[in-house]
Amino acid sequence: MRPPRRPIQTVSLWVRRQPPKVKAFLAVVAGMAALVLLRVIVHDHDNLFVAAEAVHSIGISVLIYKLMKEKTCAGLSLKSQELTALFLAVRLYCSFVMEYDIHTFLDLSTLVTTLWVIYMIRFSLRSSYMEDKDNLPIYYVVAPCAVLALLIHPSTSHHIINRIFWAFCVYLEAVSVLPQLRVMQNTKIVEPFTAHYVFALGVARFLSCAHWVLQVLDSRGHLLIALGYGLWPSMVLISEIVQTFILADFCYYYVKRLNKLFLTAYSCYVGKQSIHFGV
Repeated sequence: MRPPRRPIQTVSLWVRRQPPKVKAFLAVVAGMAALVLLRVIVHDHDNLFVAAEAVHSIGISVLIYKLMKEKTCAGLSLKSQELTALFLAVRLYCSFVMEYDIHTFLDLSTLVTTLWVIYMIRFSLRSSYMEDKDNLPIYYVVAPCAVLALLIHPSTSHHIINRIFWAFCVYLEAVSVLPQLRVMQNTKIVEPFTAHYVFALGVARFLSCAHWVLQVLDSRGHLLIALGYGLWPSMVLISEIVQTFILADFCYYYVKRLNKLFLTAYSCYVGKQSIHFGV
């Protein structure tokens, strides 16, 4: 006898049958609902940015566990790690000269672990590195970000070099995951630990994006004025939204896969219970 469907399974099957446009609309609605929920349950929205950086650190920790346990870097993009180290180093410099707060410490710890991952891929586990699959040229990512930073950067009282660096790390962070997604597309296989890492990046990006959106709403738009004038305030929000959408598709399929595994395990459990009780 087939076990009755659970509400989660019913909703999941209904979503799968919907056309792409409906799925996109549902994703937007879900995102807005999540923002409203975060606004209600998180009183200090600065904590969302700290949480985003903490989740990013957890993602790096997952990679370190993979490298140490499985002794392989298959499925990982060295170029994404190098881009991550680059924007973290630039942001750390900006943090020292412009802010120097808890974000400085979090960025420093994440940079150190990212450099360790780069070292492992380049030297200790070089034989398992899929260099032919990691084929997105770095300058395709870095060059547009550098040009954009020269053209659009904060208009604060800091030195212009620092303002350009600040803009550069914001833009680069938004697209630093692209080489990793290219590796996943090329290999056609997503290794579990790599999937956990990319999902952690997706969650971190959503929390960071939520932080900026809620801060703008709380300040009734005054935050945009505090960031400067011109296109820069809008570019900050656009960068956060772009990176969130880049990772949203992957996160959707990640959650979908976890849901499928959960439903399979639940069905097996129900089947065993039925046999045990003679149903």
